[in-house]
Amino acid sequence: MSTSTFDDVVSILRVQARNPLPELSPQSQLQGLGLDSLELMEFVFAVEDRFKIRIPEERLDPRQLELTLGDMVQAIDGELAARPAHPAPG
Repeated sequence: MSTSTFDDVVSILRVQARNPLPELSPQSQLQGLGLDSLELMEFVFAVEDRFKIRIPEERLDPRQLELTLGDMVQAIDGELAARPAHPAPG
């Protein structure tokens, strides 16, 4: 799991949350952070926009009760790794 991806996700989460958040770790469960369903979806959209990816819902459904920040980072890193390399100009 990429530490920089985790740090970016936490930064986005802190901006999206309407209430103060506790100390966050990769084991922090999204459902335990006090976010309502709209905040969760806005958070996922903000993460996708930041990383310029779309995470398939089957890989990452924020309504899953046990979904952690670490799960989210792994899904992001997986999508980034699966992205095709930019073609060489020419």
